[in-house]
Amino acid sequence: MRRFQFNLEKVLKFRKYRERETEIELGRAIGALTIIQNSLKENAANHNQAAEERFVQTDIRDIQYYDLYVRRLEIEKEKLLREAAQAALVIEEKRAVYLEASRDRKVLDKLREKREKEYRKTMLTEETKALDDIASLALARNRL
Repeated sequence: MRRFQFNLEKVLKFRKYRERETEIELGRAIGALTIIQNSLKENAANHNQAAEERFVQTDIRDIQYYDLYVRRLEIEKEKLLREAAQAALVIEEKRAVYLEASRDRKVLDKLREKREKEYRKTMLTEETKALDDIASLALARNRL
């Protein structure tokens, strides 16, 4: 029995490679968003700490410094929120590309499975016919 060969094996390998690459890109995009979210959490913690310390101060200059620091943190927060929104858009784009690549690979995988099933069925039929022929010839020889 000869081995099964799928004519589109190279295309299937390329699609698997493409799917893997798009999955990695999606992971990087999610990682970038996670970094931004962590920066936002740190910013919020710094903001809360600065706001608490501002009210403890008695010197007017220190109060002004804390006010300026809190404003800077708020500006940084707005910047981070914009970056997070952009990163979310990039993630959606990367996810769409990944889903398309995955769909393309799955189509070829299903085609390969279907062809392999047909091949095995055909080979089993041929093998059965060959064994029947051998058995018939052996029976005919024994009768002579």
